[in-house]
Amino acid sequence: MIKRTLLVNGVSRMVVCEQDESLANVLRENLGLTSVKIGCGTGQCGSCTIMLDGKVVRSCTRKMSRVPESSEILTLEGVGTPGNLHPIQLAWIAHGGAQCGFCSPGFIVSTVGLLESNPNPTRDEVRDWFQKHRNACRCTGYKPLVDAVMSAAAVMRGEMSAEDLAFKIPEDGRIWNTNFPRPSAVAKVTGTWDFGADLGLKLPAGTLHCALVQAEVSHANILSIDVAEAEAMPGVYKVVTHKDVKGKNRITGLITFPTNKGDGWDRPILCDEKVFQYGDAIAIVCAETDKIAKEAAKLVKVELEQLPEYMSAPAAMADDAIEIHPGTPNIYYEPIIAKGEETSPIFDSADVVVEGDYYTTRQPHMPIEPDVGFAYLDDEGKLVIHSKSIGLHLHLYMIAPGLGVEPENIVMVQNPTGGTFGYKFSPTMEALVGAATMATGRPVFLNYTWHQQQTYTGKRSPQFSTVRYAADKEGKLLAMETDWTVDHGPYSEFGDLVTLRAAQYIGAGYDIPNIRGKGRTVCTNHCWGAAFRGYGAPESEFPSEILMDELAEKLGMDPLELRYKNVYRKGATTPTGQDPEVYSLPEMIEKLRPIYEEAKKKAAADSTDAIKRGVGVSVGVYGSGLDGPDTAEIDVELNADGTVTVFSCWEDHGQGADMGTLGTAHEALRPLGLTPDQIKLVMNDTRYAPNAGPAGGSRSQVVVGQAIRVACENLIKAMEKPGGGYRTYDEMVAENIDVHINGKWTAPANDCDENSQGSPFCCYMYGVFMSSVAVDVATGKTTVEKMVTVADIGVVNNYLVVDGQIHGGVAQGIGLALTEDYEDIKKHSTMVGAGFPYIKEIPDDMEIIYVETPRPDGPFGASGVGEMPLTAPHAAVVNAIYQACGVRIRELPALPEKVLAGLKG
Repeated sequence: MIKRTLLVNGVSRMVVCEQDESLANVLRENLGLTSVKIGCGTGQCGSCTIMLDGKVVRSCTRKMSRVPESSEILTLEGVGTPGNLHPIQLAWIAHGGAQCGFCSPGFIVSTVGLLESNPNPTRDEVRDWFQKHRNACRCTGYKPLVDAVMSAAAVMRGEMSAEDLAFKIPEDGRIWNTNFPRPSAVAKVTGTWDFGADLGLKLPAGTLHCALVQAEVSHANILSIDVAEAEAMPGVYKVVTHKDVKGKNRITGLITFPTNKGDGWDRPILCDEKVFQYGDAIAIVCAETDKIAKEAAKLVKVELEQLPEYMSAPAAMADDAIEIHPGTPNIYYEPIIAKGEETSPIFDSADVVVEGDYYTTRQPHMPIEPDVGFAYLDDEGKLVIHSKSIGLHLHLYMIAPGLGVEPENIVMVQNPTGGTFGYKFSPTMEALVGAATMATGRPVFLNYTWHQQQTYTGKRSPQFSTVRYAADKEGKLLAMETDWTVDHGPYSEFGDLVTLRAAQYIGAGYDIPNIRGKGRTVCTNHCWGAAFRGYGAPESEFPSEILMDELAEKLGMDPLELRYKNVYRKGATTPTGQDPEVYSLPEMIEKLRPIYEEAKKKAAADSTDAIKRGVGVSVGVYGSGLDGPDTAEIDVELNADGTVTVFSCWEDHGQGADMGTLGTAHEALRPLGLTPDQIKLVMNDTRYAPNAGPAGGSRSQVVVGQAIRVACENLIKAMEKPGGGYRTYDEMVAENIDVHINGKWTAPANDCDENSQGSPFCCYMYGVFMSSVAVDVATGKTTVEKMVTVADIGVVNNYLVVDGQIHGGVAQGIGLALTEDYEDIKKHSTMVGAGFPYIKEIPDDMEIIYVETPRPDGPFGASGVGEMPLTAPHAAVVNAIYQACGVRIRELPALPEKVLAGLKG
């Protein structure tokens, strides 16, 4: 043990700790400074950034033995407070820099260090600084952060005032369609927004720390599990195995498609008979400290019988492959699409036919905050589970039978959450902490390491696609044929749905009258497939958008003009035969055209023998909702002081559910003349809020938003006086009129038939993407220099939120195109190894052009947004690579060695 006296945020603080303890843990656990976040734990993410003796330091890798006596330390708590914000914090709010907010403390402290050393930086110098200090963000696409630094620096130099950064409510009081800051912004920029690990430090005495015993092979029979030595270790309370789980010990995938050959009960809570993937949970060590739990986990002995590991769909589809889940074939779902006439005769007589084979990779979500959660039994005996869940009611019903607890005896709460990008559409630890609390009777806390986050949680399902187009000599699409295979890992949850997305989105955006195709979902032993932003569209629109460029080349047409000829116009239908609700794609392309033409001229002028430049385009389409009559419920309540409370399970994984709820409710309640602070939010607790459905599929602003609108309108109607005006709370009570009002809304949509024909979504989102790239001929490395997104997501609720969603989604598309992968379990288990895009991998030149076409079925004309920016930007990047250097990439990611091989070939 060592003692240190440190000057922390200007105050002398004494700490006693182990020599090898990290500075980050000491600041968090000994001193309670929870603005210091621990993400990767290996110095690759910068969320733990502090200043130590005037220098920016990543504190998770700084051991206390290397922290000198009397060191001066600055954390975010010493930068500014909620009542006295620093200009950097004000700028972060003004530019929407804090989305999920997990990385914000590290970025803000890093910015303090930058501006102390360079008060007047250029944008490139800001980007160089964040790159040097490994400040990583997965949400924002970085541009809003650079904007914030530039504004903060201007304020600190006296060139603008702090008041210039503050949002000013318009004279009409309306905040819809403005830049009103999200309600959580101040807490996020001051480090007072407690994420799951922060709450874990504040749980009551007696809380047990959990460590998982996990499989280190991908497929095996379990012969025995011996916990005796681990349970004998001092400080270990219990080692929980499948024998302690009172229910079915399975997480149900809620299979809804009758042609699915599985039953959905294939994922164990704790493995009992088999291991199905690397990282599967076999046991949970519950101990008095995290250190003891992890040491004891090493003592659990698991005897395995190795089985063949099928790490790809082709391997699992081989004739000699055994069934991974005995009794269920490895190919367990096979949707088809049949639209219009038979396609074979059309292809036989078409002027032009093009065909290609394509592959989209197992993209990892890579949130900075690893998965974290806790559970306890409340005073009513209910099992309460806190996690990063973005599907609270969904997860409740997925885990209740496996735990052996009736759904009404489970409460699900979403903690403030550091980004999920869809992986939390699946329950990843909810059943584990639930099982541990049920087995021990005590509160339990489980915090994954980033390695566990990467190796255990689901990823985007890889997809193999073959697509053919038939066109006439003018470029009009006549027919399309498709074949696709989805590698969904070992667990079937939502595998059929993501496979169906290919029928809905291959060729989306274009009027293709005749389509035939078939797909299949394949069970493998790689990590399970989870929802990821875009959910099926990046996998499906990549092949059709690359093939559009190949068709343009064969026809001798410009790729943008070929798209303009074929995009939806009145009379066109989607691949599922649905009439699109708006026809804005021609206008969107027209807005992009002059920018595109100028970009092509610049690329030609700036290309050299060493650096080749090119411009690529793509079209992206996505529906807002879960298929068919998607439904949400919301409650609102008039309070005694005249304010209104909204009870909402619109889950927030960084996208801004608080602002979505507030903006929609404020617009609906405008007749009452309420100010934004008179609308209270009770968010994401199933004890208090009804089932609004999961926050996925870009459904929330439409479906939950409509439920909010209905609830608010119902409240206003109940408050209306017969002679005009509105009743007060006291008058409502006196007249026995309920002040707690429910709102429910169901989308006017229907499920697709056996030919994948129908109207599955009432609202769609449209994007047209342009990418300018530079390719280094010597190395094959591609740099994206500019991205433009023309977006029609209906009427925008809040520009700060939506701008951030689009920049962040496009940045993830660049990662998908160029670097990101989780194929090699060992190599890709770190941020750097998996190709996480840092700021210099994402261009600062990112532009958004809005075409706000009101949606008939969206609240106040809004559609969704989250999925759209990751539908097809990767295709624009890859198309730009071809335009630059003539190398056509059909298998992602477009790593330098692939491009270089193409150049040499």
